[in-house]
Amino acid sequence: MHFKTPRLSMLDLVAVREGGTVRQALDIAVQTAQKAEALGFARYWLAEHHNMPGIASSATAVLIGHIAGQTTRIRVGSGGIMLPNHPPLVVAEAFGTLAELYPGRIDLGLGRAPGTDGATMRALRRDRVETEEDFPRDVAELQRLLGPADPNARISATPGSDTHIPIWLLGSSLYSAQLAAMKGLPYAFASHFAPRFLHQAIGLYRQLFRPSAVLDKPYVMVGVPVVAAPTDAEAQFLATSTQQRVLGILTGQRGKLPLPVEGFLQQLGPREQAAIQDFLALAVVGSPETVRQGFAQIQQSTEADELILVTDIHDPALRLRSLEISAQALAG
Repeated sequence: MHFKTPRLSMLDLVAVREGGTVRQALDIAVQTAQKAEALGFARYWLAEHHNMPGIASSATAVLIGHIAGQTTRIRVGSGGIMLPNHPPLVVAEAFGTLAELYPGRIDLGLGRAPGTDGATMRALRRDRVETEEDFPRDVAELQRLLGPADPNARISATPGSDTHIPIWLLGSSLYSAQLAAMKGLPYAFASHFAPRFLHQAIGLYRQLFRPSAVLDKPYVMVGVPVVAAPTDAEAQFLATSTQQRVLGILTGQRGKLPLPVEGFLQQLGPREQAAIQDFLALAVVGSPETVRQGFAQIQQSTEADELILVTDIHDPALRLRSLEISAQALAG
């Protein structure tokens, strides 16, 4: 059976590396976006996280503008903006400004998790209790603010109105899959860190999908952690940076992206090993041939329209090499 070749994109958490600075992390993000563009990637997305010493993408819209300004063709966007943290009008104005500066190149991916802890939520002025109705209402408000100008509207976004920025819904559960289907929006599943409901969510999305003014059939993007190198052994060694970062997330000890450590997983107990492997169940780690087979298996099981890669390698040059190998593996 032959499956279509998915488009390739990249999601960047803008990791601050052990021994490195925030400024270096931002410069590396620009260089990585330029490399992704040269390799023909469709889009480069940045994720909103707060109060994390190892992630420099908290001011997501600012960084999207910086990266869009240093590239020429690739789409740049959010994967995602955590909508509960922001009034829709503020998001519409920020992204409307980006769309006017970089027309036809900006994406707005939306998530409904806070992307942080309780104390930080309060620092973001999120004192109110979220209800189940808030997220769909805020998405609808954003669609209105970014859609056709309405001279009778009491509140409009300037910039923002008439920009028609593509809105994506992101999720790691079934909720956003159903909402994306009902609204006829493209859907991205966060299988790069929460793969458990991947097949159930995209199946539900496709089953319930209703065509809309922006999309006539379902469009699925799947998050994939990837570490590619000339050999399986080197790739597995480089992937220990990600494994250490994941263990830090699971144990509440978030830090900077660590240097790789030989035999890291083998030093852990079975419970920690299993937790890391669950988190990274969709990870593709290895040589060009291993990566090609990994992509083929994901494509066979998901029939995704697009794969969005997350590649956290401590050495920035080896990260760029990993992107090259990944692009060649998918093409080949």
